[in-house]
Amino acid sequence: MRRRSVRSSAIASVGYDPGTAVLEVEFHSAEVYRYFAVPPSVHRALLEAPSVGRYFQEHIRDRYPVEHL
Repeated sequence: MRRRSVRSSAIASVGYDPGTAVLEVEFHSAEVYRYFAVPPSVHRALLEAPSVGRYFQEHIRDRYPVEHL
């Protein structure tokens, strides 16, 4: 999955596959997580958020099934 760099002190890049509704998040620590069943609107809001890290914490983390790669 192709990821796009974001401005965040914790998150390095974000990728999204609308066909499978999978959101991929790469942290600056080089850890990568895949979140499943994420609506396109959540991905869009994450990219547009004033604070990507805060939006992730409040709207994605612990809310969707996740896989650590």
